[in-house]
Amino acid sequence: MDLVLNAGPVVKLVLLILVYFSVVSWAIIFFKFRVIHRATKDSERFLDFFWSKKRFDLIGQGLKDYDHSPLTTLFREAYQELIKGQRQRREPPEGSFGSDADAGDITRTLRQAAVKKSEFTTDLGGVENAKRALRRATTQETQRLEKFLTFLATTGSTAPFIGLFGTVWGIMDSFRGIGLSGSASLAVVAPGISEALVATAIGLVAAIPAVVGYNHFVNKVNILTGEMDNFCQEFLNIAERMVRGD
Repeated sequence: MDLVLNAGPVVKLVLLILVYFSVVSWAIIFFKFRVIHRATKDSERFLDFFWSKKRFDLIGQGLKDYDHSPLTTLFREAYQELIKGQRQRREPPEGSFGSDADAGDITRTLRQAAVKKSEFTTDLGGVENAKRALRRATTQETQRLEKFLTFLATTGSTAPFIGLFGTVWGIMDSFRGIGLSGSASLAVVAPGISEALVATAIGLVAAIPAVVGYNHFVNKVNILTGEMDNFCQEFLNIAERMVRGD
C-alpha cells in the first residue's frame, strides 16, 4: 500500500484502471462459470430425457425442468414450427373439396391425391420452418453463452500493456527526479523503480485470470455449440421420418 500511495498521479490512474479491469473480470468469471455450468448440466439431463421419450408432445411438457439448457430452447422453437405446420395441414386446401354430388370415381381420386400431396408438402414446409428456427435459436444461444467473454479477452491482451505503460512512466518520473536532485545512489533510485514496477505486477494480476477464464469458457462454449449442432441434425432427421411415415 505504501508503494501505491507514494506513486505518481499517472501511475495511480493506471492502477485504478487495472483494478477496474480485474474486478469486472472476476465478476464475469464467476457469472459465466455459473451460467455455463448450469447449461452443461441441464443439457446432459435434457439429452437423457429426450432419448428416453418417444413423442415430441411428451418432451414438450417437460421442458420446464431444463430451463438452463440451450437445447431446450432449440427444441421449443423447432417444435412450435412443427405444430404450426400440423395446424396448417389440418385446414383443407382451397379448392380441394367440391360440392358436386355427381363427381365420378376418377374425380374423387384426383381430389384425394391432391389433398394428400398438399398435406405432404405442408409437412415438408413445417420441417423447413423448423430448420430455420433451429438455425436462428442456435445463433441466439451461442451469442448468449459467449456474452461478456470479449471483455475477458480484452483484459488479458491489454492489461499487461497498460501496466507496462504505468511502469515506464514511473521510471521516467524517477529518473527525472534523480536528474533534479543530482544524486544517483541506490537509496534514491530504488524507491522510484519499485513504485513503478507495481503497475506491471497489477497488470499481470488482472490479465492472468482473465486469459485462463477466457480459454476455459471458450472451450466449454465450443462443446455446447457442438452439442447444439448434433441435436439439430437429430431433431430434423426425426421430423423428416415422421413426415415420411417411417
